[in-house]
Amino acid sequence: MSIKVTRKESASKFLGLVVNKTVFFAAIAAVVFSVGFTLIFQEQADYYFGIAQTAVSAHGGWIYTLSVNLFIVFCLYMAFGKYGGIRIGGSSAKPEFSLWAWFAMLFSAGIGNGLVLFSIADPVRDFLNPPRLAGEEPALIAQEAINFSFLHHGIHGWAIYSVVGLSLAYFTFNRKMPLTLRSVFYPILGNRIHGWMGDLIDIMAVITTLFGLATTIGFGVGQINSGFTHVFGVPSSLFYQVVIIICVTLAATLSAFSGVNKGVQMLSKLNVRVASAIFLLVLILGPTTFIFKSYIQNIGSYLVHFVDMSTWTEALRGTDWQKTRTIMYWGWWISWSPFVGTFIARISKGRTIKEFVLCVLILPALVTFLWFSAFGGITMRDILGGDTAMIAAVNDNISTALYVFFDKFPLAILLKVLGVVLICSFIITSADSGALVVDSITSGGKMKTPKFQRVIWAVAIGVIASVLMYGGGLNALQTVVTISGLPFAILLVMMCFSLFRGVKEDHEKAERKEKLLERETYRKNILQLVNKEREEKNLKKIDRESDTGKKPNITDL
Repeated sequence: MSIKVTRKESASKFLGLVVNKTVFFAAIAAVVFSVGFTLIFQEQADYYFGIAQTAVSAHGGWIYTLSVNLFIVFCLYMAFGKYGGIRIGGSSAKPEFSLWAWFAMLFSAGIGNGLVLFSIADPVRDFLNPPRLAGEEPALIAQEAINFSFLHHGIHGWAIYSVVGLSLAYFTFNRKMPLTLRSVFYPILGNRIHGWMGDLIDIMAVITTLFGLATTIGFGVGQINSGFTHVFGVPSSLFYQVVIIICVTLAATLSAFSGVNKGVQMLSKLNVRVASAIFLLVLILGPTTFIFKSYIQNIGSYLVHFVDMSTWTEALRGTDWQKTRTIMYWGWWISWSPFVGTFIARISKGRTIKEFVLCVLILPALVTFLWFSAFGGITMRDILGGDTAMIAAVNDNISTALYVFFDKFPLAILLKVLGVVLICSFIITSADSGALVVDSITSGGKMKTPKFQRVIWAVAIGVIASVLMYGGGLNALQTVVTISGLPFAILLVMMCFSLFRGVKEDHEKAERKEKLLERETYRKNILQLVNKEREEKNLKKIDRESDTGKKPNITDL
């Protein structure tokens, strides 16, 4: 297949905006219809979404399980195979951001407030409702609860982001194609990506991104409100949560308006610094030795049971634990993948494929494991010691669990304030990054668009979250993003094949070009040697004729 790309300008000007009208208006219409349906038919939506979720889990859960494991294998092959040395953007491309800024941004965009929200809640919930070890020794149940937290928040999720991010980065910077999901499928679909097929892919990406972000923000503001309640005595109510969303939206709008190089990069660095400060305080003020021992033990236990947990599908059990846990997480990671993958691609020019995969796949997971070992590990230790405060906090409201946890430490007020700052910063970073990504997709992959366009999408994310919180539709929407992840998982498998095919084509072309260059260089060298030898023979002949007094023949010269 020829790798020549026929480009078609998909974006056009409309009321001062630069957009792909089909994707732009279709995405808006789908969002308005979905939100309206969820609000007007709340009970019916919950009922039918529940049926759909059960069907997906029962009949499609194995597809999720197989897919996420294939993504890990694919990423490792790309990193350590013969394509690992290929540089995103070409051999002479230089990174746009420092390694520290790059990691901070990809970590902040990919983790979000889930790091703080679930680092305590998930181990506690899996301890109370064990997936496989019910009735066994409590210490074994506690260890497996940590193991499954590692499974749900570790390498598998980042493999999903790596596939999307690497695919988009390669086709954008190496093939010079627009930064949209449709570009990734060029080796499979060819120029048909410029038609309705490509529009459909981008529309799916926009809708999934908007709903995934709105759901996360909706749940995140509950944790912020709980923090204000613990620290400042502000009541926890729908009114204050909507006010928080408005403030978050305003901050995200200002950050998105300033762009990646300013607002997003600054907030991402703030996230990492505040998270580091919280962790160091917990490490110093808490059981330091236990945290490090727990980290080593947890990683070891996770690796030992890695294949077993990764491929477990409840095939011989009549339970539905995976429906609300593992399958839900895989759907959620996949629903975030267009947003996070596009954002990571946007900031990854100049990195090699190997560097990209190792930094995106491994480093965030190791940091997450350390955080979970500290927060979740201490919680498990206290529960096994008879302290049930965290069980009560999680059962009451998982949003308050972090602040109840901080009550165990000196300087609890400082930790709570930092916790509120971290959650706010994470949510703002997710919202403004999401606005930039949606703007890029709806504009046909443009890197630079009118700043007002970013504002539109930042406001849209906040409005969706506020309306759904007001109407009680967040739980239904969470189920929707879980269900929608299944077709997207199949799309990501196709993406792996397309990326491999594209990289292979370019690599083979580069090898042919290099061989032709070597052949041409070899031919020139041979000609130079032949000419040099001929000149030396002619000079020797002239010298001999001069010695004998014979007049040199002019043709010898």
